[in-house]
Amino acid sequence: MPAKRRVAQLLMLALAVVVVMGAYANVGLAMDEKIPSGMLTYGLSLGGLMLAAYLVLAKFAPWADPLILPLVTLVNGLGLVMIYRLSESDSPLPSAKLASPNTQLLWTLIGIVLFSATLIFLRDQRALQRLTYTAGAAGLFLLVSPLIPGLGQEINGARIWIGIPGVGQIQPAEFAKLALVIFFAGYLVAKRDVLALAGRRLLFIDLPRARDLGPVLITWGVSLGVLVMQKDLGSSLLLFGTFIAMLYIATQRISWVIIGILLFVGGAVLAGLVFDHVQQRFEVFLNPGDPELFVKIGGSEQLMQGLFAMGSGGILGTGLGQGHPELIPLAFSDFIFAATGEEIGLTGLMALLMVYALIVERGLRTSIAARDPFTKLLAGGLSFLLAWQVFIIVGGVTNLIPLTGLVTPFMSQGGSALLANWILIALLVRMSDAARRPPPQAIQDEGLTQVFQR
Repeated sequence: MPAKRRVAQLLMLALAVVVVMGAYANVGLAMDEKIPSGMLTYGLSLGGLMLAAYLVLAKFAPWADPLILPLVTLVNGLGLVMIYRLSESDSPLPSAKLASPNTQLLWTLIGIVLFSATLIFLRDQRALQRLTYTAGAAGLFLLVSPLIPGLGQEINGARIWIGIPGVGQIQPAEFAKLALVIFFAGYLVAKRDVLALAGRRLLFIDLPRARDLGPVLITWGVSLGVLVMQKDLGSSLLLFGTFIAMLYIATQRISWVIIGILLFVGGAVLAGLVFDHVQQRFEVFLNPGDPELFVKIGGSEQLMQGLFAMGSGGILGTGLGQGHPELIPLAFSDFIFAATGEEIGLTGLMALLMVYALIVERGLRTSIAARDPFTKLLAGGLSFLLAWQVFIIVGGVTNLIPLTGLVTPFMSQGGSALLANWILIALLVRMSDAARRPPPQAIQDEGLTQVFQR
C-alpha cells in the first residue's frame, strides 16, 4: 500500500512541476514573445529539489499523506513564477528591483534541506512533548529578540527583524510561531482537564473558572506587547488566535473562543486609541480611498493599488505576464496575492485558495487520525496556524480586515517565512506518517498474507 501511494505522489509531484513550468513559459511568451532562456534551468532545479524531498519522504515517512508535498510544491512554484514575472517588468517603483527569483530559489533549496533534516532526525514527534517549556522559552526569546539593542532592526516602521552578517535580515517571529505552537500543545495536553472544568453558566455558555484564565491573559498580554513594542499586528493576531483555537481543540468549550474574541477586540480598540501606528492601520482600513492617507507614512496607496489590480483582473484575469502588477508597492512580498489575482483573476484565486484549503484539510485529517493527544493538538494547531495566516493576509489585501504585514505562505519572497513554513510541512508529514501507519501487528499479518498468497 505505501508503494502505491508513493507512485501516485510522484506523479502528482511531476504534474505540479509541469504546471509551474507551463506558467513560467506563459509569462515569457506574454512579455517577450519567446520561451524564457532560463526555463530549463529553473525547471530542472525545482524538479530536482522536489525529487530529493520525495526520496527523503519515501524513505523516512513512507506512510505519510501523499497530497501534502505536491500541493506545497505547486504553491511554492507559482510563487517563483510571479517573482520572476515581477523581476522582468519595467516598474517605476524602487521596491520592484528587490524581486529576485534566484534568491527565492536558493531559499527554497534551504527550505527543502530543513524539510529533509526534520524528517530524518525527528523520527517520533512525541519527543517534542518533552521540550514543552524549552520550546516556550525559545519561542518567547525569538519573539522579543528584535527589541535587543544592536541586534534588532526597524524596517518599514516595524521592529521585527534582526541582522546577521553575511546573511542579511531574518524575521525570528516566523520561527517563534512554530516553537510556541509546540509549547501550546504540550501545555494544553497537561492542563486540559483543569481548563475544561466549568464555572458559572451564563445564558447557554459554561464559563471557565476565574483561576483558569491565567494562560489566556498571559498570552493576551504577550500578543499586545508584540503589537505595541514591535508594531507587528500580524504576529500578534496570529499568536493569540492560534492559542485560542488550540485551547478550544483541547477543551471543546466555546466559552474560551468567546473570551478570546472579546479580549482581542478590547485590546485592539485600546491599542488603536493609545498608539498612533495602530490607529493609522484602522484609518486606512475604514477609508482606503481617502486622498489624505496617500501622503501619510503607511498610507493606503499600497492597498488601493492592490484592489485596483484585482478589479482589473476580473473573473478570468488578464493572463500571466499581461497585467501591471508591478505598479503595486512590494508586490513580490506583502501583496503577491493581489499581484497574482490581477493575472489569474477571481477564478484562479479561488483555485489557489482551494489548494491552501486542501493542505489545511490534510493537516486536520492527520489531527483526527492521530493516536495520542499531543499529536492531535500539534497537528491541529499547525494546520490552523497555516489557515489563519492565509486568512489574515487575504483579508488584509482585500480590505476585509486591517493590513497586518504578514506574507502569503510559500509564495511571497523572503527566506524566514519560507524556511519556517517548510519546517511546518515537515512536522505535518511526520505526524501524518505516524497517524496513517498501521500497528506493527497489522503490518506483520499483511506480510504473512502476501507470503501465503505467493
